Amino acid sequence: MIDPSRIKVAWIDLDDTLIDFRANSRSALAKLYLTVPRLKEFFASDARWIDRYSFHNHLLWAQLSAGTITRDYLITQRFLRPLTEAGMPHSEALSLSSRLHPLYLDLLAMEKRLVPGAVELLSRLRDAGITVGVLSNGFKEVQYRKMDSASLTPLVDITVLSDDIGIQKPDLRLFTHAMHRTGIINPQSHLMVGDNPQTDIAGAIGAQWEAILFDPTRALPLPSGARRVESLREITVRSPHTSL
Repeated sequence: MIDPSRIKVAWIDLDDTLIDFRANSRSALAKLYLTVPRLKEFFASDARWIDRYSFHNHLLWAQLSAGTITRDYLITQRFLRPLTEAGMPHSEALSLSSRLHPLYLDLLAMEKRLVPGAVELLSRLRDAGITVGVLSNGFKEVQYRKMDSASLTPLVDITVLSDDIGIQKPDLRLFTHAMHRTGIINPQSHLMVGDNPQTDIAGAIGAQWEAILFDPTRALPLPSGARRVESLREITVRSPHTSL
């Protein structure tokens, strides 16, 4: 249970914590497969295309979070790698990659699936007087649009994207920046809810925040000092009027 007498700001990761990114991404990639005829020549089905894109994208995001590659490198390579792997000539694949990126983001921004309990959680937090923030590593070209499409924007008080300042979670500087954005500098007044044990949870604990790992499968490693929930509905908030 979250105690609003102590926790003043609750930060929530966006993708796969509030927004069902996996489902939305698969839908957008399937639509991309239908939109770009050339993809059908190198991938026998949309499922094959989605599988190979997702494989490379996952690896590249892990490298970006570790600081070993740049944002621009990821943007190009996550499309280039599955295309060249499937046999498309490098020069053509490079050209097509530059077209696929904005097309994919446009399609992704229109998807609206939410994680069950997301809206209810945000409403509980705000009703208790807790400031609600989104803290995300996603691209600014699409994150705000995704929040608008999913009708989350009116429920969020502040949004901090790594893309806005060029620093990725779990870097302590991003969490410090987020605290300063709220004007509440005491780290023990901040809480992080996220689905990634390293970027969300270990990062928050390193910043001396409280942390809740959202792990529907109970399969993820739990960093020391954090707690785990399988459903967002498990995250309850003490009424500010409750006597202690």
